[in-house]
Order: sequence, then structure tokens, then C-alpha cells
Amino acid sequence: MTTTADRPQSSTEDPDEEPTGTGAHPAVAELPPATADEKGGLDRLVFGVSAALAVAFVVWGFASPTGLGAASSGALDWIESNLGWLFVVLASGFVVYVLWLAASRYGRIPLGADGEAPEFRTVSWISMMFSAGMGIGLMFYGVNEPLTHYTSPPPGTVEGETPQAVQTAMATTLFHWTLHPWAIYCVVGLAIAYGTFRRGRRQLISAAFTPLLGERRANGPAGRVIDILAIFATLFGTAASLGLGALQIGSGVEILGWAGDVGNAALVVIIAVLTVAFVVSAVSGVAKGIQYLSNTNMVLALVLAVFVFVVGPTVLILNLVPSAIGSYFSDLGDMAARTEASGGDAMAEWLRGWTVFYWAWWISWTPFVGMFIARISRGRTIRQFVTGVLLVPSVVSLVWFAIFGGAGIASQQAGSGLADESSPEGQLFTVVEQYPLASAATVLIMVLVGIFFVTGADSASIVMGTMSQRGRIEPSRWVVVFWGVVMGAVAAIMLLVGGADGLTGLRNLTIIAALPFALVMVGLAVALAKDLRSDPMMLRSAVASEAVEQAVVHGLQTHGEDFVITVQHAPEDDGTGRPVITDEPLGAGRPQEPRD
Repeated sequence: MTTTADRPQSSTEDPDEEPTGTGAHPAVAELPPATADEKGGLDRLVFGVSAALAVAFVVWGFASPTGLGAASSGALDWIESNLGWLFVVLASGFVVYVLWLAASRYGRIPLGADGEAPEFRTVSWISMMFSAGMGIGLMFYGVNEPLTHYTSPPPGTVEGETPQAVQTAMATTLFHWTLHPWAIYCVVGLAIAYGTFRRGRRQLISAAFTPLLGERRANGPAGRVIDILAIFATLFGTAASLGLGALQIGSGVEILGWAGDVGNAALVVIIAVLTVAFVVSAVSGVAKGIQYLSNTNMVLALVLAVFVFVVGPTVLILNLVPSAIGSYFSDLGDMAARTEASGGDAMAEWLRGWTVFYWAWWISWTPFVGMFIARISRGRTIRQFVTGVLLVPSVVSLVWFAIFGGAGIASQQAGSGLADESSPEGQLFTVVEQYPLASAATVLIMVLVGIFFVTGADSASIVMGTMSQRGRIEPSRWVVVFWGVVMGAVAAIMLLVGGADGLTGLRNLTIIAALPFALVMVGLAVALAKDLRSDPMMLRSAVASEAVEQAVVHGLQTHGEDFVITVQHAPEDDGTGRPVITDEPLGAGRPQEPRD
């Protein structure tokens, strides 16, 4: 018995989509190489509109910070009242989405050609993933967040400064820093990696919308709007990180006695100095130097963590690791369901300062982090990608917050009054002051934050430059410098808008800027799912399953168990595109060579 199949018509065909091969069946077509333009010219519309709006924001902020602050407060109040739930639902929805992708049949699809080996060894891939999981945020919130939730737990949970509060504090911190944020990054990273390495598209957010919009519209006005929103999300999300870094460096300067009270003017100077350092690094073009600084920073961060672990409350830290994991999973449902409806105004205020801010911050970072993890993941399967991206940074966050959060909680339990007497940006410095080599540790923290500032601005500016120049992997130097300078200016304005509490300005503007891109991410998830359904591997699986099933049924009915299945060109076409079953021997019908 012989089973043959004519070429089926794919239900996902779109005249606007890019071709998958020249006359080949889409299930076996050779996938095109990545088309990221190494010499892509400036996209005048994307860059022009983005630059004009960013400069207008900078001018408004410096001319009237109070006016901008009032406008942003009004916008934030509306978002919190009407759309705060959206951030909460989306974050958990993305966790479910990426876990579904990994566990489903799509999990075996490679981010590259069939049979292509991973570009980096697993150890190197994990090491680079580790570096992506570290940054200014972990430095700023390492002590502050667990300590704050310990003394002032989320509304409606437990009493502060109790044994139960320790568990709630660690569970809430891990909720903000483990699976949820990295699932958000996964969505963008997968879409970029799949589109670039599997479909041969440019490294642009808009290119990932090709299965939804078609290639013509994805490269047209609609696609440009998407790229502009991606630039703005990256600009404000990264500027928030730079603002946190400036706050922390300013606190270290005060503690070391290098300056008196560090106000907003001094913070702007700190941002300006670090921005100049970034510009120098960008103009020098020494990419290896930036890579060296990044690797050095990872080593220094490890040294700092080991130092606090050894000289700090070692036993408490070791106890926190398993208890934090248990508390996280036992409280996960309640934490994911926190909205204004579950706690009224008190909960709404708490969410604005913590969960909603974090989800907006992570969404703002997705174009940057997503592109980074996409670039290093070529050849990995979707299942490997999701597993690595979710687990590796989550483990890093667990260990980091157990060490520094444990140190802060132990200090508070000893009666130091750390939570009340030190500002959020100064709590890490106050903790290390209690240990030997306090001055050296303080300088180390400032160096770490400073290098994170420079390398973070460098990397984010390259991403914005890539999106400004049609997916060019190495954008023009002047474009990178432009976005770096604007980013520093936006960070300064976000601090000024917050007035005496610069952290408030950072949080408020980040939430506002992230809202449009949150909607883009929903479309991105839908586009990726549609793309995966028409993947050659999925088409082969569908054709094979149907053909083999029909062949086996026909063989059993006609020959019992004594039959074989062979493949040849279809001798006839019934017009349905379905497999045609025949008892003719191999070679019967039209004399054509069998298809591979």
C-alpha cells in the first residue's frame, strides 16, 4: 500500500507575508537567513517623531517641573483608577502564556533553522543570562524591599515586624522579581528571536507583527507607531533605572562625607557626570571595554554578596532561602489577585508604589532586555529558552534578596531602626556600615552602581538606535549618543518631577509611559502564537499525522496487518488538498521522482 500527499493550502497564507521559500512546500522550505540590515539607514519617521517628542518632554520638564508633575499626577490617577487591573492581569497572563508555549508542541521549535546548534554553549548562555538579571534595581531594592514589607506588610496581610511578616516580605519581594518579570521579558525575547532567526525578519518589534498585519503594513505606518512606542518604553524604563542609580550614589556621597545634603540639583549633576562617562565610552567605540566593565561588575557584585553573606547574618540568610520559596508558592495566588477591589484605597496606594510600578517598569524594559536575550539564544528551542529565562534570573534574585534582605531584616530586629532612620536609597549603605571594611564596601557599592549606569545607558541606547535605524545591529554612533544624552535628561526630569521624593516621580512617569506598550505586548503575544501555528515543523507534523493515520486505516481495512507504507508523487488530485490513498505500487501513475 502507498500513501501520497499533494501540497495542502495553508490557512495562514497572507499575500503580504514574506516568502518562505522558492516553490518549495512551506513545511519543508528552507528558512531565509536573518535580514537584519547591517547598514540600515535612519528611519526618518521613527527617529524624527521619537526625538521630537522626547526633546519636547525634556524642555517641558526643565521649564516647568511642577506643571509636568501636575499633569503626570492627573494621568496617573486616571490610569490607577481605571486601568491598574490591566497591569495585574497582563503580568500573570504572560506567565501562563510562556509556560503554555514551553509545555505545548511549540516548545520543540528551534529559534533558528532545523537542526541548527545553539550559538553559545549552555554555560556561556547561562552566564550571560545571569548578567541580564543583575542591575541597578537589585542594588537599590536589595535591602529596601524586603525590609519595607517586613515593617509595613501589604494591606490586609499580617502584622509588621513579626515572624509571619518575614515570610510575607520575602514572598512579596520574590513575586516582584522572579517569574512574573521574566515572563514579560520572555514574550518580547521569543518574538524577536523567532522572527529574526527562524523567519529572517529584522530585529524590530514591528517586524514581529508581520503574521498579524502582513509584511507591507508591518513595515508601514502601523509598524512605525509600534517602534516609536517601543523606543518610548525603553527610554522611560531605562531612565527610571538611571534615576535610582543617581539616588543611591548621592546617598553614598553623603555617608562618606564627600558632600552635605544631596538635593535634586546635586542629583542632576551626578546624572550629568555619568552621562558624560557614557558618551565617552560610546564615542570611543571600545565595545570590548564595555564588555569588560560588564563582566567586572558581575564579579564585583558577587564579591559584595559573598562579603555580606559571610560577615552578616549567615544562618538567617540560609534559613530564608527555603522558607522564601515555600512562602512564595503558598501565597502566589493571593499576591497575583491583589487589586483595588481587594483592599480599597490602601491597597490601591500600595499597588501604585509596588506591584503596578514593577509591572510597568518591566514592560518598559522589555524591548531592551528582550532584544538582549534574543540575540544570545539563537539555536535554542522555545522550551529551552523559556526554562532558562525564567529559572536562571529567578534563582539569582532569590539568592540576592535572601542575602541583602536578610541583612536588612536582621539589622531591624536588632533594634537599629534602619527602616525609619535611613532613606530607601541609603539603606544598603547603612547595613554595610555595621560590618568591617565599611568604607571600602560603600565605595564598592558606588562603583557598582556607576558602572551599571554607564553600561545600562550604553546598551539601552544601542537598542533605541537599532529601532531608529530599521533594525541595524550596530547603529550609528551619533544616534546612540543622542539617545544616551536624552535618556540622562529624562532621568533628571523624572527626579525633579517627584520634588523632595524623587522616587515618586520615577514611579509615576514609568507607569504612564508603559501603558501604551502594554497593549503592544498583547498584540505581540497573539502574533507570535499565529506565527508558530504556521511554522514548517508544525505543518510537517500536521501533514504527517493525517497522512499516516489515513494510510494505516486503509492498510488495515485492505490488507489486515500485512502492509507497508511508502511515499511517492500523488498520481491524482481529488481537489481537497487532502492525502490521496492508493494501492498502486511505488512508481505507478505519472513517472516523477519521489519528493524528499
